[in-house]
Amino acid sequence: MQPPATRTEATRIEATRRLWHYRHPLVIRLAHWINAVALLVLLMSGLQIFNAHPALYWGDRSTFDAPALSITAEAGADGASRGIVQVGPLRLDATGVLGLSKTAGVETERAFPSWATLPANQDLATGRRWHYLFAWAFVLNGLVYLLYGIGTGQLRRRLIPDGDQIRDIGGSVREHMRLRFPEEEAKRYNVLQKLTYLVVVLLLLPVMVLAGLAMSPGMDAAWPWLTTLFGGRQSARSVHFIAANLLVLFVIVHVLLVLVSGFWNNMRGMVTGWFSLGTVRP
Repeated sequence: MQPPATRTEATRIEATRRLWHYRHPLVIRLAHWINAVALLVLLMSGLQIFNAHPALYWGDRSTFDAPALSITAEAGADGASRGIVQVGPLRLDATGVLGLSKTAGVETERAFPSWATLPANQDLATGRRWHYLFAWAFVLNGLVYLLYGIGTGQLRRRLIPDGDQIRDIGGSVREHMRLRFPEEEAKRYNVLQKLTYLVVVLLLLPVMVLAGLAMSPGMDAAWPWLTTLFGGRQSARSVHFIAANLLVLFVIVHVLLVLVSGFWNNMRGMVTGWFSLGTVRP
């Protein structure tokens, strides 16, 4: 009769190893993080600039007669002030967030609250300086990214969908709706990522930059066609504002997908370049 197996004999330890994929080269990683900082400063300083005249128009004129959008405060029937967001004929009460918010415990009339602007206090001149400085950092960083991407072929591999990806675009949509992200697909951007990045890199960002340049009197004097391109300086300001908000929406969706598809793995990939594809048995 065989003696019973001991705990050591009955237990088998199977070694596993992790499969790694080098996903992001150093230049791509640096450009990503520089962009993240630059866009944050541009957004907050841009809101500071918007607060100086919290309304948008189409054409050349900027009066409060008929704005396409405005964020202001006004006294209600009860005498209390209310924050009002008006888009065409539509009026929305946004008290406490937009139009009227508390600064140091005191209700203050300002389009965007102090925590969202750079600097926090109302200071148009400083806001402009921050905006112009980081606008150039953003543009130069973007040029480095484009030149590197074109020269190494990274731009084509990262942004141009492959034929099999185009044919399976419906499947990619279904996978995203189910919040399923196959590890094998992580070796390359999926078709939805590529198409979205194409729109952002080749359309949304250039439009935002050109619209920003069209608002500059110096650029307008040198290149008057810029203002004409957008149908007037105020139209360029409106386009710039809309493009910036679309970019914020893109960033929100991007961050949410990073969270649901594996936050630490994605962060490690963008910090070290290495992305884990899971464990494999020998």
